[in-house]
Amino acid sequence: MNKAELVDAIANNSKLTKSDAKKALDAFITVTTHSLKKGNRVALVGFGSFSVSKRAARKGRNPQTGKEITIKARKVVKFKAGSDLSGTVN
Repeated sequence: MNKAELVDAIANNSKLTKSDAKKALDAFITVTTHSLKKGNRVALVGFGSFSVSKRAARKGRNPQTGKEITIKARKVVKFKAGSDLSGTVN
């Protein structure tokens, strides 16, 4: 499902216009992004939680040359599914 299909599904399930559903989805994405950028966790009870984790620097290999390289440390976004979501999927 892409963003346009998600907007359509939100509009159909919530009886919002497509325009309002797009605004709501964009607002959710913006607020979640800003919160994660600050290092905060975003938890939606039953659905899951988004968090930021630090990945340490590590050694890797260039697949084209086989030469060893150093991969820089960075922050990554993680999602952990909630119990309701996991139960529904399984």
